[in-house]
Amino acid sequence: MTSTPRSPYPAGATGPRTVEDRWEQFYRYGPYAVLTLAALVSAVAADLIMSRTEMYAAGVLLVAAYGLQLWWGRTRPRTAPAAPAGVAYYAVRTVLAFALTWLNPFFAIYAALGYFDVDPLLPKRAIRIGLLTTAVTLAGSQSGGLPPASLMNWVAFGALYLINSALALFFWYVGMREEEKARVQVETIAELERTNLRLEEAMAENAALHAQLLVQAREAGVDDERRRLAAEIHDTLAQGLTGIIAQLQVVTSTRDTDPGTARVHLDRAAALARHSLGEARRSVHNLAPAALEHDELTGALEKTVATWAEQHRVRADFTVTGTAEPVHDEVAATLLRIAGEALANAGRHAQASRVGVTLSFMDGELTLDVRDDGRGFDPAAPAPPSRTGGFGLGGMRARAERIAGTVEVESEPGAGTAVSARVPLVRQT
Repeated sequence: MTSTPRSPYPAGATGPRTVEDRWEQFYRYGPYAVLTLAALVSAVAADLIMSRTEMYAAGVLLVAAYGLQLWWGRTRPRTAPAAPAGVAYYAVRTVLAFALTWLNPFFAIYAALGYFDVDPLLPKRAIRIGLLTTAVTLAGSQSGGLPPASLMNWVAFGALYLINSALALFFWYVGMREEEKARVQVETIAELERTNLRLEEAMAENAALHAQLLVQAREAGVDDERRRLAAEIHDTLAQGLTGIIAQLQVVTSTRDTDPGTARVHLDRAAALARHSLGEARRSVHNLAPAALEHDELTGALEKTVATWAEQHRVRADFTVTGTAEPVHDEVAATLLRIAGEALANAGRHAQASRVGVTLSFMDGELTLDVRDDGRGFDPAAPAPPSRTGGFGLGGMRARAERIAGTVEVESEPGAGTAVSARVPLVRQT
């Protein structure tokens, strides 16, 4: 027999019972009740259908049936489903029920037990045999008793046997399907519980990973902000200070011989100092370059090129190709910074006599080209250590990559240098 779950209620307390609890009660006490009922009904009709000898025989068999039930009541709790003891009990009870029904058809009430506990008592392969054997006893009782007394009784017995067999097998099949469905549901629930447990473990692991990623993202953000500020300082303060130094050197060399020229360069140095101070403040607050406060990208680049040409006394031309249109502030600031760095490099290293800056508006892309006819260099050669701590080409590339762009450099000794920055054309909204 299958194990029955223990009731959560204390002894003597009342509470809801499950289907398994009710079947357990039936398997324990039902056979006694059914056998007693069959005995009482048979005793009422005994004088009509039984002889004295048959009554004595039925009494002996009835005592044997009660003895069998007492033995099984003690054995059943220690017996597994489909064990040999259960098979023996079912077989002996079926024989006793058949013999009692032969003597008195009303004992078929006791024989009907074979329909209810065939599944837990017999192996799967023997269940149909048990049902069909029980159907013989029930059909014999329903057709007028065993053995059938006439041809009509035999015909009725055959028909009733087919009906009993068909109904017994049908309900057994339905019960098996329900049992299978219940088993699948139990397995599904167990699998869902295991899945939920795995999900909880995965969620806990993801939470730990999320916390770790937050720390890493915070650290990466700090490093990125440091690089941004370093690049901003280089592109503003460092370039401004370089210009101031250049102007003051001119002042130093001309203050005794040409005070007017010295005054002009001194004014330029002061203007550069004020401009650099404003750029430093804007860089700290991550704002756009000062040149973009009052002009679009094209106007800001044009003024930047003109200012650079005046400071370095080198011819510098600015050209726009395509249809100019407003672009996103971050794109404009990036290209303006790249142009300023490229021009600063040309002023410090190229010794150029002419510089050309071209801004090209293309389909979905912006291109900034800065070319000079200076002495050039070998791009494949290792870059010499910067005495000024400048960012140079690496800084320009980092700026472009921040907005999904690229910077390419073409140069060779004695043939000038061309710096080309390509970035997405993100329009101002």
